[in-house]
Amino acid sequence: MRRAWKWLGLAGAVGVAAGGVLVARDQRQRNSYSADDVRERLHRRHAEAGVRDAADGDEDP
Repeated sequence: MRRAWKWLGLAGAVGVAAGGVLVARDQRQRNSYSADDVRERLHRRHAEAGVRDAADGDEDP
Protein backbone atom coordinates (compact mmCIF):
# COMPACT_ATOMS: atom_id res chain seq x y z
CA MET A 1 0.00 0.00 0.00
CA ARG A 2 2.88 2.39 0.76
CA ARG A 3 4.26 1.82 -2.70
CA ALA A 4 0.95 2.86 -4.29
CA TRP A 5 0.90 6.12 -2.30
CA LYS A 6 4.50 6.79 -3.29
CA TRP A 7 3.66 6.43 -6.98
CA LEU A 8 0.51 8.48 -6.61
CA GLY A 9 2.45 11.28 -4.95
CA LEU A 10 5.15 11.12 -7.60
CA ALA A 11 2.54 11.28 -10.37
CA GLY A 12 0.95 14.31 -8.70
CA ALA A 13 4.28 16.11 -8.46
CA VAL A 14 5.02 15.40 -12.12
CA GLY A 15 1.59 16.70 -13.07
CA VAL A 16 2.11 19.94 -11.14
CA ALA A 17 5.53 20.44 -12.72
CA ALA A 18 4.15 19.81 -16.22
CA GLY A 19 1.33 22.28 -15.60
CA GLY A 20 3.83 24.91 -14.47
CA VAL A 21 5.87 24.40 -17.61
CA LEU A 22 2.80 24.87 -19.79
CA VAL A 23 1.77 28.04 -17.96
CA ALA A 24 5.28 29.50 -18.23
CA ARG A 25 5.48 28.74 -21.93
CA ASP A 26 2.09 30.33 -22.58
CA GLN A 27 3.09 33.44 -20.60
CA ARG A 28 6.31 33.81 -22.62
CA GLN A 29 4.40 33.59 -25.89
CA ARG A 30 1.93 36.27 -24.79
CA ASN A 31 4.70 38.60 -23.61
CA SER A 32 6.98 38.24 -26.61
CA TYR A 33 6.56 41.61 -28.27
CA SER A 34 9.01 42.94 -30.80
CA ALA A 35 10.53 46.39 -30.34
CA ASP A 36 8.28 47.73 -33.09
CA ASP A 37 5.19 46.33 -31.34
CA VAL A 38 6.15 47.99 -28.06
CA ARG A 39 6.89 51.30 -29.79
CA GLU A 40 3.56 51.24 -31.66
CA ARG A 41 1.62 50.48 -28.48
CA LEU A 42 3.34 53.27 -26.57
CA HIS A 43 2.66 55.80 -29.33
CA ARG A 44 -0.99 54.73 -29.46
CA ARG A 45 -1.39 54.99 -25.67
CA HIS A 46 0.28 58.42 -25.68
CA ALA A 47 -2.08 59.64 -28.40
CA GLU A 48 -5.11 58.28 -26.52
CA ALA A 49 -3.97 60.01 -23.33
CA GLY A 50 -3.59 63.30 -25.22
CA VAL A 51 -7.10 63.00 -26.66
CA ARG A 52 -8.52 62.18 -23.24
CA ASP A 53 -6.74 65.16 -21.63
CA ALA A 54 -7.95 67.51 -24.35
CA ALA A 55 -11.52 66.27 -23.87
CA ASP A 56 -11.28 66.93 -20.13
CA GLY A 57 -9.90 70.41 -20.72
CA ASP A 58 -6.66 69.60 -18.92
CA GLU A 59 -3.68 71.05 -20.73
CA ASP A 60 -0.10 71.31 -19.60
CA PRO A 61 1.04 74.92 -19.00
